[in-house]
Amino acid sequence: MPLKLNTLAPDFSLPSTSGRDFSLSTDQKGKPCILYFYPKDFTPGCTKEACEFRDSFHFFKDLNIDIYGISKDDMVSHLKFKKAHNLPFELLSDLKGKVAKKYQAQLPILKLTKRITYLLNANHQISAVYEDLFGAKKHIQEMIQKVKN
Repeated sequence: MPLKLNTLAPDFSLPSTSGRDFSLSTDQKGKPCILYFYPKDFTPGCTKEACEFRDSFHFFKDLNIDIYGISKDDMVSHLKFKKAHNLPFELLSDLKGKVAKKYQAQLPILKLTKRITYLLNANHQISAVYEDLFGAKKHIQEMIQKVKN
């Protein structure tokens, strides 16, 4: 079950494809963002989801909403994935799944990352959440709809 709407998103720091660590409270201070958790780089559903976020990137960027993809993949995989699909947003490496666990984005026994997307407002409260392991494209559609409303 995902984190509840209107609750404060947990702070975290993770390595980023930008080459430095990303900190939610520092790097996104006073700014809204989308955090999307996904199972694995280069798998069909995750590739489709990343490319849908890429193709909708300007919609969110025009509203000053940054996008961050988070999975347990290492930085080498993330950098290859980002380059292969020309992703204009950063990917964050949650190797041990600690951030996924904080965001209720980890299957407890299997420790696999679930496909779950959070929209955070400028105060980092959860404004919208969407969870669907198989509906990769729907994540982007849901976030666009929530932002428009």
